[in-house]
Amino acid sequence: MTHIHHFHSRRRFLGAGGALAAALGAGSLANLLLVPRTAWAADYKALVCIVLYGGNDGMNMVVPTDTTRHDAYAAVRGPLALPRSSLVALSGSDYGLHPAMAPLAAHWNSGMLAPVFNLGPLHEPLTKQQYRDAPEGSETVPESLFSHSDQQIQWETGTTDSQTRTGWGGRASQHLATVNPVISLGGNGHFGVEDLRMPLVLPGPGAGFGAYGLRPEDQDWEPNRLRKAAIDALYAAPQPLELGAAFATQQRSAFDVSSRLAGLVGIRPGDADAIPQIDAAFAPLINGGAVTGQLGPQLYQAAKLIAANAVVQGNRQMFFAQMGGFDTHLNQVGGTATEGTHAALMGELALALSCFQNALVALGLAPQVTTFTQSDFGRTFAPNESRGTDHAWGNHQLVLGGAVHGGQTYGSYPTLQLGGPDDVGLEAWELQGRWIPSSSVDQYAATLLGWFGVADADLNDVLPNLANFGSQRTLGFI
Repeated sequence: MTHIHHFHSRRRFLGAGGALAAALGAGSLANLLLVPRTAWAADYKALVCIVLYGGNDGMNMVVPTDTTRHDAYAAVRGPLALPRSSLVALSGSDYGLHPAMAPLAAHWNSGMLAPVFNLGPLHEPLTKQQYRDAPEGSETVPESLFSHSDQQIQWETGTTDSQTRTGWGGRASQHLATVNPVISLGGNGHFGVEDLRMPLVLPGPGAGFGAYGLRPEDQDWEPNRLRKAAIDALYAAPQPLELGAAFATQQRSAFDVSSRLAGLVGIRPGDADAIPQIDAAFAPLINGGAVTGQLGPQLYQAAKLIAANAVVQGNRQMFFAQMGGFDTHLNQVGGTATEGTHAALMGELALALSCFQNALVALGLAPQVTTFTQSDFGRTFAPNESRGTDHAWGNHQLVLGGAVHGGQTYGSYPTLQLGGPDDVGLEAWELQGRWIPSSSVDQYAATLLGWFGVADADLNDVLPNLANFGSQRTLGFI
């Protein structure tokens, strides 16, 4: 009955939206945003997950600025160390951001940005001694540590088992019975996979969206109309198997979603239907009518979908975006520590995040949207011989949004000592600074999902290892 109610509610909304567009004489989404929101937008919240594929060097993203720890940092990091004077000050704290991340300073100062320290996949709280004593294959230690593919899966699924299929974003969406699955703007990933739904993968701004020949605008030609009618009849027929019914449901949903969102997906900066607040916020990334970079186009698309949340439908929406290139084994820095591959990545990340947050502020939606980063793992504190870093474990992440208790840091920053209490290494050859996480992916996700609307009593179903952390279920940053 719930599904039928949602279906008819959507149809009523679409009919009303079409009539309104005709009355306005324009039908632009920008104009639709000026009218009162429908019931679909009541209590609206969105989560935006950004995965930094390859393993971001969080130790150079957020750096201690107090003399004692910065001296320890500089002594070990050598050619990779960022001079204290170059860091973007996080005022009121003992930390600074990478010098390429200056666009985020204003968001820290406005209380919307919070770094979260030393996160990673954990089955349960883990000390160095417990790690060293754990027998081979023990569930105490996550599977296949320091492996890209395994750690990406564990971050995105909120487990320590690399065979898990569903993502923690997908399980949360399924638990809340969201109208849409996770909306992916960065291709396929485990994060949004549910038991019976896959993420809705959308192309970038300006791209066509829908099956060619089956779109509403293609139905004037009789062969297309007959083909579409046959396909509709096929997917409307009863299915004897649950898997077949789920597939048919997904296909019907795909046609419904594409008919609603094709116009919105296709909007580019400067188009007649473009939303002025979003174009203004993304101006630093717009060139020749296109949004530049890896992440910028994805967040521009997310901003449009969030602004038009009544068109997208549902009062809970989750988005997935990603950047690649973070596997910086060599030449992580250029001529100086503030130049090179990692600096370029940090600059792109910071500017795209800042443009996105500025758009949300301008739209009055900042308190309703929380953006957060994930990455495979951190990188070794000690550099390798190629002016790069290797695979590690615990890592720092960023959370940004109007509901975030920003302007302060969260979690436990590791002890900057090779072979110390936070380093997995013991023998001389393994003293690289691969930090044992002090907080888990489960606690990080539980903090975000608690704000999103998942009841605390239900979080154990979404995050299977969360119960192992006792009363320390959340991290307090939102």
